[in-house]
Amino acid sequence: MCTSLVLPLAAQQLPQYTQYMFNKLVINPGYAGAGNGICVSGTIRQQWVGFKGKKDDGSSINLGPETYLISIHAPIKALRGGIGATIQQDKIGPFNDIYFNVMYAYQTTLGAGDLGIGAQLNILNKTINFGDFQDAGSDPVLGNGEETDMYFDAGIGLYYRVPDNYYVGISVTNLLQSKKDVGTHFNMRREIDLMAGYEFEFPNLPAIDILPSVLIKAASGSIQYDLTALLRYQRKFWGGVSWRYQDAVALIVGFDYKNFNIGYSYDFNTSAIGTTGSHEIRASYCFKIEVDKVKKIYRNTRFL
Repeated sequence: MCTSLVLPLAAQQLPQYTQYMFNKLVINPGYAGAGNGICVSGTIRQQWVGFKGKKDDGSSINLGPETYLISIHAPIKALRGGIGATIQQDKIGPFNDIYFNVMYAYQTTLGAGDLGIGAQLNILNKTINFGDFQDAGSDPVLGNGEETDMYFDAGIGLYYRVPDNYYVGISVTNLLQSKKDVGTHFNMRREIDLMAGYEFEFPNLPAIDILPSVLIKAASGSIQYDLTALLRYQRKFWGGVSWRYQDAVALIVGFDYKNFNIGYSYDFNTSAIGTTGSHEIRASYCFKIEVDKVKKIYRNTRFL
């Protein structure tokens, strides 16, 4: 196997996103149902563009993670909270991981804000294509076939927000740390995520806001954190920078158009991998379903 393939696996297990402040559902199940409408979101991330290896036949293989995300969540009054779901495909060299998470969050008012208490079921379909490993064809154990396994785990999260002011959340993913010692030989590592953000408005410039945020991820004794500062104009356009510890510096731009929220980021790699960077495109759409009230007819026995 290419020794360079170990680098992305050591750095991360779950997919990562530069625009995490707009992807809260994939981080914290307590966010499910936050807000007043149904929100659908999609993200495409091409990480470490140009980071490639060689197969036995001389062709190249992309070793930079390619990630695709679709998420949806909505408040459900009858459940006193909200439900949500995310599906992600994360491809790294010979590894192809598909994550499917379903979640529920109980939403309640607490002080000046709202608290979401969430739980989720994590499902991972993991596939390894042994034909993409070097010298796999001459290995009687590996050969050129595939190995696929299904993993089940769980997660919990708390998310508190004061609208137009600040938010803070903590979540734990892969609580059970499911693993298999045969087949794909994989161990789902427990990860603790802490995220927070604040909206700061200039007293003399009400059209301009500063939106600082932070995401801290801890897994297997290692800690990674993202620090971000966005400048927003008239609550429609924003741009800023993000810094990921020992990994990258990113530029982020985006805008709101009616019910759409669209963003793009580019990561300048600062680690020893030495690639050209990472692209991330994201879009979301939120809407409400208006139900017409049924007119009620009252009959008075006096006029029958």
